[in-house]
Amino acid sequence: MNVEEAIRTRRTVGRVKKDPVDRALIEKVLESAIWAPSHHNTQPWKFIVMTGDGRSRLAEGYARVSAAAAPGLSGQPLEDRLAKERTKAFRAPVVIAAVCSPSDDPRAVLAEELAAAHAAVQNLLLAAHANGLGAIWRSGEPMYHSLMKETFGLSAKEQLVGLVYLGYPDMTPLEPARVPATAKTVWVE
Repeated sequence: MNVEEAIRTRRTVGRVKKDPVDRALIEKVLESAIWAPSHHNTQPWKFIVMTGDGRSRLAEGYARVSAAAAPGLSGQPLEDRLAKERTKAFRAPVVIAAVCSPSDDPRAVLAEELAAAHAAVQNLLLAAHANGLGAIWRSGEPMYHSLMKETFGLSAKEQLVGLVYLGYPDMTPLEPARVPATAKTVWVE
């Protein structure tokens, strides 16, 4: 599959099979991710790959954030809520936490470091698609919470930029409508 085909045919796949994904294939996808551009070649990304019981770390992060959001809840209602939150970590056989780990290079600008980490996630998504995997890039309030950051042992300057759920597709995603590039382009000649 060439890159243009991968770009045009990649879709968010929200439902994947429980089948394990070979570690070599995950590493291949990650190898593509690290070829994203970064200002001053700072390469400000790192990846935390969770499979099998390793996804329990994310499950506990979800539970910790949920408990903090409901300080008045206790007993069985709290336990039910936490159990529901924990299941989110097991929606795919592989979950990759993508982290922006900004460089100490004095020329590095945080916005550019974040953009580079996001570009690495896009490379990861395209490589996953090109290799027959489905993926969804998840974010949302729990991902940005300080307790989630603590769960993953991130430093003060590091940030989660995405949780990529990865596996073999168990659905056929719809093709979204796209506004043509001509409608989003201004030519200055």
